[in-house]
Formats: sequence, structure tokens, C-alpha cells
Amino acid sequence: MLSLPPPYALRPMTVADIPAVLTIDRASFPTPAHEQLYYNELVDNQLSHYQVLTRAAENGETILGYAGFWLIAGEVHISTIAVAPAERGRGLGEWLLLNLLRLACELDPLLITLEVRRGNTVAQALYAKYRFEEVGVRRRYYRDTGEDALLMTVDLSAQPDYCAWLAGRPLRIERRDAV
Repeated sequence: MLSLPPPYALRPMTVADIPAVLTIDRASFPTPAHEQLYYNELVDNQLSHYQVLTRAAENGETILGYAGFWLIAGEVHISTIAVAPAERGRGLGEWLLLNLLRLACELDPLLITLEVRRGNTVAQALYAKYRFEEVGVRRRYYRDTGEDALLMTVDLSAQPDYCAWLAGRPLRIERRDAV
């Protein structure tokens, strides 16, 4: 896990985190996930890896965002990244992505993939910053809106320096902070 500047931290997601994750999920996606999905991912799915981004406070911690991926047949598929709406625009999603990518590199994958809504240009720019390339379109992928998904990948056979390059990325990301 990345070591973040206090009061922020990253840690593996637990079942106890599901209510807070669902709150962020509902605010982030037109068709939110069900509690059972996250429960199954954490308890039953040996291929899944989920994390939460927290901010410490006097009365405990607040979950600000979460992310996850699956490792399937040498491919890391990033399944979700979300940050609470009030916390967006501060680089927290980038911390989640960078940590996912570093964790993925420890698993020695051949390929890292994700889908992103065609209209989500902010996320597309972030993924491009981390060397993802658009390799296809999944027509009408999102059932809720009928929007297309762009398929983006990092092909590690074509970028053998990728994990070393990632390891050299700064831990501190320039961001405006309004805690």
C-alpha cells in the first residue's frame, strides 16, 4: 500500500466498510451495486482485491473512496474506482489508481484493463497519464444509460518498464486540499 500523508491512509476493504462504500457507490454511479456484491467480492472471490481510502479524525476514520480489481488468467481487470462527491478534484482518485496499479504489478500480470464511460473524459485523462491506451469500444455497455464504454489497457509485454516506471512515480500528488 502507498504511504499517504496524514491524515490519509489506504487499507484493504473489509465487510465492515460496505455501508460506507455503498453510500459512495450510490452517489457515484447511475446503477449502484448491491450490498451482496461487495460482500461476495470480499468473502467469496479469491480473485478480487479491494481497498479503501480513509481520512483519520478524532472520532475514527471516514472512508473517502474505494477501488478494486480482479486477477484473472494473468490479467488485472480494474473493476471500480469511486471517490465521495465532496472529496473529488483533490487527487484522491489518482491515489487509489496508483495504489491499485502498484498492487497489480506485484502480481506480475500480462495486461491491465478497465472500461470507462465514453463521456467520462476526466477519468480517461487520468488513465492516459498512467499509460493506458484505448484499444476498443464496448457498444451500449452501460445498461443504465446505453452509453458506450471505452476499453483501455496497459499491455505489459509492450511496456516492460511499466512497473519500474510506476515505482518511480511520486507518492505525493499535487492537489488542492480543503480538509
